[in-house]
Formats: sequence, structure tokens, C-alpha cells
Amino acid sequence: MPELPEVETTRRGIAPYIEGQTVRRVIIRQPRLRWPVPENLDQILKGRRIQAVCRRAKYLLLATDAGTLLLHLGMSGSLRIIANGQTAGKHDHIDFIFDDNIILRFNDPRRFGAVLWTSVPAEQHPLLKNLGPEPLLADFSGELLYKLSRNKKMAVKSFIMDSHIVVGVGNIYANEALFMAGIHPARQAGKIALSRYQKLADCIRMILHQAIAQGGTTLRDFVNEAGKPGYFQQQLNVYGRTGLPCPRCRQALKEIRLSNRSTVFCGDCQR
Repeated sequence: MPELPEVETTRRGIAPYIEGQTVRRVIIRQPRLRWPVPENLDQILKGRRIQAVCRRAKYLLLATDAGTLLLHLGMSGSLRIIANGQTAGKHDHIDFIFDDNIILRFNDPRRFGAVLWTSVPAEQHPLLKNLGPEPLLADFSGELLYKLSRNKKMAVKSFIMDSHIVVGVGNIYANEALFMAGIHPARQAGKIALSRYQKLADCIRMILHQAIAQGGTTLRDFVNEAGKPGYFQQQLNVYGRTGLPCPRCRQALKEIRLSNRSTVFCGDCQR
């Protein structure tokens, strides 16, 4: 599933092509995604200029003077800039055609993605208004994690994966950040000291920045806006390495299930 780094990689890839461009046409081949694609999307967007391409959590936001297009890649979706005249494939559900015949193509084999329109401020949309802070911005900190964790009995890994606490810390990145911070993933969130949360917040930022720099993590179907895979998986320390030696102490890495998610850690290095 595309996570924050993959979505941010896509945002950075498509923005130079479509920011400032005017939508000439929208072709909808398959309107039945996670939620129905607005039937009149072509009428809504035709003649509108894309003022900015932004990201909130795992949503891409294409802002116009009339409202915002919300895009979510779901489990297997991708957005690619393609050449005009390139034949659409079976899972190429929507084309956004811009000036100079630039085409932004939405592909989603599993159809768990979303293409939605809102005329109210994007931050007020029901899917966005209750989300936690962005982990790469200044309002996210160890102090915030510490404050929100008090009296929480849930595992710290589940805590940092809660999008109401902080957005974008998916399973892979939670595993990696907790290993880097030396925190056991099953430890109760409410029993972790401020100093350790400060380190964890720094590690979350570092892991996400590293993943973005590498273009995301190649898992199953993810490809970036040019159809190329990410390479961060080659740098993973614990995720997907159950039974292999810990990069620090060389003890075998262990695996448990937390909130029905694979959780890999070092029993010696993480406390």
C-alpha cells in the first residue's frame, strides 16, 4: 500500500507538470472506486487551473479556484504523467488532460483508491478534518506524543500508527522508527518517558525523510509517477527480516502481531 513517502514522491513527481496548467478534459473509464467518482467531474474541472499540488496524510490535493480534487491511491493505485496517445490499459480508470496534451493517468487495479471533489476548504472535508499533525512539520514533536500518550495502555506501535495522533506512520515506517529509537513495539504508550518520545519523533522524521529521498518502498504494486519503483526497501533494518541478524547486535530478529500487523523487532536492542 502506498504510504506517506510514496505519496509525497508522487506529489513531487507530478507537481512540475500540472501546477499552473489548465484542465482541458477529464476521461472517466471506471467511476466505481472506493467511493463513486463524481459523474460531472469533467464539467467541474474543465477550464480550471491547478493552483497547487499538495499532500495531507496520504491524500493528494489538487487545488483550484473553485475547490479541491482529493486523490487517494488506495492499496495499489498510481498516478503517472504519460505521453498523449498512449493507449489506456485495463486498470487506467481516469485521465486528466491538461494544456500541451499533458495527461495525468490514474491507475488502480484493486479500485480501493478515491477521486473526490470538494468545494469547501479541503481541511474541512470529513476525510481530513480529524487527522493528526504531519510528521515532517513543526507541529509534530516528542512533547506532543508524550502528552497524547498519557494513560494510554495500547502498544506504542499502534499508538504512532493512529492517524488521529500523527499521520503517515505506516506499518513499515513504524517498525523502522521504533528500532532506530530502541523502543519495544509492544511497550505501553503511556509508560514511555518524554525523552524517549523525543527520540522517537526524531527517528520518525528521519525514517520518512530517508524513504522519500529513495522514492518510497517497493512493496507489491507501488510505482512512482514515472512508473519506477522506490528503493527504500533495500535499506530496511527490521521489517521483513524476521529471523535474520539484528544490524546492531546480530541476535535473530523476532516477529509478533500487533493490531493484526506484522511487527519485527530486536529483543535485545529494543526495550
